Amino acid sequence: MNAAVANRPAQPIKLYGTMLSGHVHRVRLFLTMLGLPFENVEIDMRKRDNRAPEFLARNPFGQVPVIEDGDLTLADSNAILVYLNERYAPDPARWMPRDAVGAARVQRWFSVAAGPLAYGPAAARIMALFGHTTDPTETVKRSHALLSVMEMHLQQQPFLAGPAATLADIANYAYVAHAPEGSVALDTYPNVRGWLERVEALPGFVPMVRTPIGLAAVA
Repeated sequence: MNAAVANRPAQPIKLYGTMLSGHVHRVRLFLTMLGLPFENVEIDMRKRDNRAPEFLARNPFGQVPVIEDGDLTLADSNAILVYLNERYAPDPARWMPRDAVGAARVQRWFSVAAGPLAYGPAAARIMALFGHTTDPTETVKRSHALLSVMEMHLQQQPFLAGPAATLADIANYAYVAHAPEGSVALDTYPNVRGWLERVEALPGFVPMVRTPIGLAAVA
């Protein structure tokens, strides 16, 4: 029996989250790419299901996603990506390089996903999605500053951390792809759009549900 078949969970992994979340999508995407059985458990953020005691027992921060894999409960999308890779990927080095420089490059983009991406494109989309009255101008400006850096970076290589896709790409894909929903246009970033297409061409890719808001409402 090969590793890809033998190294599987005894029962489907439970994925707690919402289909509207890019953080949840990055986990769902990697689960699908690894061919792992999982069960979506929808958390209604509008109804504040994430603040219910039973959910806070899984993640005291009240954030999605959370997974349950047997006796293990684990929160934080990037941490979950690392866990799934180390626990179930047939070749963990495929997604997380084992050399010091390669691993550091992936970690750098994890930091981008948790920082500039979260406070730029992700935040702009959330404002539109939930109808926030806050002026999005500065958030959109931060988004374009990030995309400008990514555009120059991707002129030199096809994927964020090197010549092949890694967890860095999984972690950053969704909120960049859905930036137009937060009124952040991608028209002037051909290298970024090319990168999105390369991620979408990976085996096992599944898209995140699109929401007709922002620029996507008139596309």
